[in-house]
Amino acid sequence: MKFLKIYLVLIFCFATVIKTVAQTTKPPLLTLKEAVEIALKNNYNIKLSANNNTIAKNNVTLGNAGILPQVSLDATLANSIQNTKQTRTDGTVNEINGAHNSNLSYGPSLNWTIFDGFAMFANLDQLKGLSRLSELSQRDTIESTISDVISTYYNLVNQDQQIKALQGAIEISRTQLRYANDKLQVGRGSGLDVLNAKVNVNTDTAALITQIQQYRSTKVSMNQLLVRDLQTDFSVTDTIVIDEKLLLGNILSQAQTQNPSILISQINRELADINLRQVRALRYPTVGLTGGYTISNNKTPANLVTRQQDIKGFNYGLTASFNIFNGFNQSRIERNAQIEIENSALNLSKTRQNIEARINTLYISYLSGLEQVKLNQSNVDIAKRNLDISLEKYKLGNITPLEIREAQRNYLDAQSRYFQSQYQTKSAEVTLKEITNSINIQ
Repeated sequence: MKFLKIYLVLIFCFATVIKTVAQTTKPPLLTLKEAVEIALKNNYNIKLSANNNTIAKNNVTLGNAGILPQVSLDATLANSIQNTKQTRTDGTVNEINGAHNSNLSYGPSLNWTIFDGFAMFANLDQLKGLSRLSELSQRDTIESTISDVISTYYNLVNQDQQIKALQGAIEISRTQLRYANDKLQVGRGSGLDVLNAKVNVNTDTAALITQIQQYRSTKVSMNQLLVRDLQTDFSVTDTIVIDEKLLLGNILSQAQTQNPSILISQINRELADINLRQVRALRYPTVGLTGGYTISNNKTPANLVTRQQDIKGFNYGLTASFNIFNGFNQSRIERNAQIEIENSALNLSKTRQNIEARINTLYISYLSGLEQVKLNQSNVDIAKRNLDISLEKYKLGNITPLEIREAQRNYLDAQSRYFQSQYQTKSAEVTLKEITNSINIQ
């Protein structure tokens, strides 16, 4: 009996600690809108994607495409030490040893390809396509990050509700324990009933501890998404609002024009066409202009014919090249480019089908989830009424501890299923909106 009392005190102390922790000052509320705004400002993936997009935009220039001329300033200084022996027409010999010669030339020069089979224009179109790809990738990263934040946030809401349900279960178990002790004191109950009630309190408390641990771990994940101190504490709202107006036809239609994967596949199809244009340009001649202004100063020993020579002037010219035969590689490259076009078209069709299949699967889960939410909400009400009636019967001694525990477990399970169905339905909704690039945070 002494051991029983000590055990009872320990259980009550443990439950009191849990209750005290739950009743401490609530951390500041983090709304979903605030969480998204922080992620958009701080998230590493978004920043990296933005930088890559800036680089891609910077690359879209006429010069990078090869349309503009190349102008450079060149300078050359050449020196030599030579031994020279000259025999004149009259037979005399002029011999110089260790003669120092120097030649300095400098000036601007221009090289400009004016025709390359229109490859330069294909290059510009390619750079524009790559920039659009980078922009879509940035949009996809933003949407994906927002989706992760929303999913994690509502997961926290779900877990917070689970914690409250477990705290309620502990209160009910403690009430059952109090009833069991009262019956024992008046001789209407047994010590076994008290022990069973204490085991229930202990079991529910352990479940609460596990749920709190999971809740805190998910908070760390949220802080990681927001790129802030991982130990930052916060609270979340207590409701999950589900958009019940999604229509399958609208989602499928939006996906064709808004889904990043489909749009990226479309651009890759265009880039494959551009690549063929670039390859076919090799069949044409390449024509370029050259020009420049040269200043040259040449110095030789005084006893040679010319001591110093200065040259200034323009130079210009025209260059052309034409590939006549390159081992049949031109035809091979063109055939491969045609195959790449076919592959890109196949990949576009495959992507569209995959997206449609995913939308249909998610929409089935979404509709099923809406029904589950309504059904589970009804079950919660029924289980709560059953538990209240069972507690009164147990207080009067009309049912066994096992029966009251079963009623309590049914109520807890109904709550858990209700909260979980809300979260899963919301997750399906958010994913459908992510696919159609239509996530909107009010």
